[in-house]
Amino acid sequence: MDRFVDRADAGRQLAARLAALSNLSNSIVLGLPRGGVPVAYEVAVELRLPLEVLVVRKLGVPSQRELAMGAISEDGVVVVEDDVVAAMRVSAEEFAKVEARERIELHRRIERYRGDRLATALEGRDVVIVDDGIATGATSRAACRVARARGATQVILAAPMASAQTLLELRDEATEVIVLVEAEGSFSVGQWYEDFEETSDQEVIECLRRANSR
Repeated sequence: MDRFVDRADAGRQLAARLAALSNLSNSIVLGLPRGGVPVAYEVAVELRLPLEVLVVRKLGVPSQRELAMGAISEDGVVVVEDDVVAAMRVSAEEFAKVEARERIELHRRIERYRGDRLATALEGRDVVIVDDGIATGATSRAACRVARARGATQVILAAPMASAQTLLELRDEATEVIVLVEAEGSFSVGQWYEDFEETSDQEVIECLRRANSR
């Protein structure tokens, strides 16, 4: 398959796949900031659903920060990738230091994107969690657990592309997992996009504003 042009293109293609699912009328789309939000915006617009953020932070290995050794999210959820921690010989002290740093950024983003608004109630609703790609799956796992803890009836995890191996592990976390491309071997999510420019805070805020002012 050719690469996605950008996140908007990936979102429109993902929306077309999700449109085939039934009973999404009472659903809410949850984008994972920052890169997952432009993808989620296209899904929300195409499916005529509300859009909200679910803030999750990857915990990167100190010597290789793009490699996730875990993730933290709203509501105090912590996911630890034990195999990565062991393979990279990350000490408990190093893990705690990374977690503390990322928790500061987690709270900054919650305040920036949501302000004084309370998190949207998920009890009794189906949710569609959207990211721009899934590699180790740590942030996706954390997001699914938050949605479950908040009472979501069904959790649909959706992304334009994902690691085939990770998908096997994620199927226990979500009611359904929808991806367009299953990638084998090692890769970076950006390899699957022609334009993978970093998403800014302002872009996230603008996506939320436009989606919910319809």
